Amino acid sequence: MSRARRATRIRIAWATRGRTLRRSVLAPAAGVVAAATVGALLVSTAHGGRQDDAQDGRATSSATDTQQSAATYPGRVGAWESAMSAGGPSFHDQTVRMVVHTSIGGSGLRIRVSDLRSDRPLTVGAADVAEQYDGGRAVAGTHHRVTFGGSRSTTVAAGREEYSDVIPMRVAADQNLLVSLYLSGTTGPSTFHREAYETTYVSTDGVDHAADDSAAGYARTRTSWYYLSGLDVVAPTAHATVVAFGDSITDGYHSTAGANRRWPDQLARRLASAPGGQRLGVTDAGIAGNRLLTTAPEIYRGPSGVQRFDHDALGEPGVKDVILLEGVNDLSNDLNSAGGPLTARNLIDGYRTLIARGHADGVRMIGATILPYSRLSPAMNAVREQVNQWIRSSGAFDAVVDFDRAVRDPSNPDALAPAYDSGDHLHPNDAGMLAMADAVDLSVLVS
Repeated sequence: MSRARRATRIRIAWATRGRTLRRSVLAPAAGVVAAATVGALLVSTAHGGRQDDAQDGRATSSATDTQQSAATYPGRVGAWESAMSAGGPSFHDQTVRMVVHTSIGGSGLRIRVSDLRSDRPLTVGAADVAEQYDGGRAVAGTHHRVTFGGSRSTTVAAGREEYSDVIPMRVAADQNLLVSLYLSGTTGPSTFHREAYETTYVSTDGVDHAADDSAAGYARTRTSWYYLSGLDVVAPTAHATVVAFGDSITDGYHSTAGANRRWPDQLARRLASAPGGQRLGVTDAGIAGNRLLTTAPEIYRGPSGVQRFDHDALGEPGVKDVILLEGVNDLSNDLNSAGGPLTARNLIDGYRTLIARGHADGVRMIGATILPYSRLSPAMNAVREQVNQWIRSSGAFDAVVDFDRAVRDPSNPDALAPAYDSGDHLHPNDAGMLAMADAVDLSVLVS
C-alpha cells in the first residue's frame, strides 16, 4: 500500500526471534506546511502512535520501536544525516559548532536535534545555522537563529528528537554549513556520532557562541557530531531521498577527513551532475563498527542494524530507496543473534527482516554485496561468498549494487584491489569510495 493512500494509522507487527515488535505509521495531512513555526509529530512510544502537542506545536519523535513515516514530510528530502549512538562526553554550558555537508540544495531547511540515546532531557539554549567560511569560521551575514515552536530555546526529552521550525535559508548541494548548539546546563553522557571524519569546535567559557562569525570562542576541537541527527530541505527538482545504511565503510572510515569523500558523498555528486537537476537527496546512516544482527559491546557502535533501521533509514524525510551494506562486522565476530556461530542463513534472515519493513513502508530495498576482507577466517569468507551470491541472485532485493566486484582484486577476489585499499585491507580509500559510488546504477533509484 502506498503512503499516499494511508489516511489512518497502519499498525504493522512482525516477529523476530521470539519477540514481536510493533510500528505505527501515520499518513500526512494534505498539503505542504511552509509556515516558519511548522509543527510535526509527537510519536509516543507508550501508545505506538501520534499525538499533537497542542501547547507549542513542536516536532518530536521517540526512540526505539516507532518511527515517523517519511510521508509525514511532503516535499521534503534529506540533505544530511548522522546516525546517533550513546556514550558521548558530557557538556556543561558549552557551544558545539559542527560542520554539516549538504547532499542536495534547497530552501526552507530544518535541523533535527536528537536526545535519542540519552537518559536525561537536553536543553538547547540557542541554535544557529550559517555558511562555513573555513574551519570553525562562519561567513559574515549568513547566520540564521534557529527556533523551535517559535522559541529560541528548547528542551528535548530523553529518548526523543525535535525538528526545528523552518529556517528561511537557501543552501546549495555539496556545501558546508556550520550548525552551532549552545548546550545549557550539564548534559550527562551525550547522544552523538563518534566517527564524523570532520572537525567539531567546542567552547569552554560558558558563553553562548552560536552566532559568532569567529571561531575564537571555540577553544577545543573534536571529531564527532553531538545531538544533531539530520538536516532536510525542500528541493526544486528532488522529491525523494536515498539512504545509505551500513557500517564503517558507509560511515567513511579511512576516507580523507574533512573532504567528504565517503561513497554516499560521491553518489550525491553523481546525482547532482545528472541532466535535469538532482532528483534525490542522499543521507548517510553508517555507524563505524555497527553490526546487522547484534549490538556491539561498545555502545558508541550503535544498536544493531535490525534495531535501528526503522529510525535511521525509514524515518528519513522523503525516503524512497535504501542501499543496505552491512554484515562484515558480523562476519568478523562470527556471532549470530542467539550468541552462536554465524551462518549465511542468519545474515539472510536479517536482510529479509529489513526488506519486509522497507516494503511495508513503500521503500525500495537495494542490496549491496559485502566487500572482501582478506583477514576473515576461511569459514567466514565462505559465508560472505554465500551471502553475496544470495544477494545477487535471490531476487529478494528490488535491485543490487555489487560493491564486492567493484573493489575486489581481480587476481585475488578475497581481497580489496591494492589501488582501493586504505591499508587495513577492509576499508576503501578515496579511490575505492569513488569506485563504490560509480557502481550504483542511477536508473534503479526512484525519481
